[in-house]
Amino acid sequence: MELPQGPLCQSCGMPFKKDDDFGTKEDGSKSKEYCFHCFQNGRFLDEGVSLQEKTEKNVKFGVQMGMPEDMARRMCENILPKLKRWQKE
Repeated sequence: MELPQGPLCQSCGMPFKKDDDFGTKEDGSKSKEYCFHCFQNGRFLDEGVSLQEKTEKNVKFGVQMGMPEDMARRMCENILPKLKRWQKE
C-alpha cells in the first residue's frame, strides 16, 4: 500500500483537502506538515505517544468512520511509519 497522493499530515496521514485542515505553529501560522487534529500552537496534541499507540488510535478512528478494522489496521501499519514524525523512532 502506497502513500495517498497530495499533501498529507506527517503525523496521522490525513490528506489536506482545505485550509482548515492544517494545524498551527506557535506563532499562529499554518503548519504545512501537520493537521489540526495532531498539531496546534506549535505542539503535538498527543506529545509522547508512540507509533504503536498512534496506530491503535487511528485504527479506532477508522472503524468509527465506517472502515473495516482489518483495512484500517493495514492502512495505518503501512502509512504511519513512512511519515516524518515517526522516522525518528
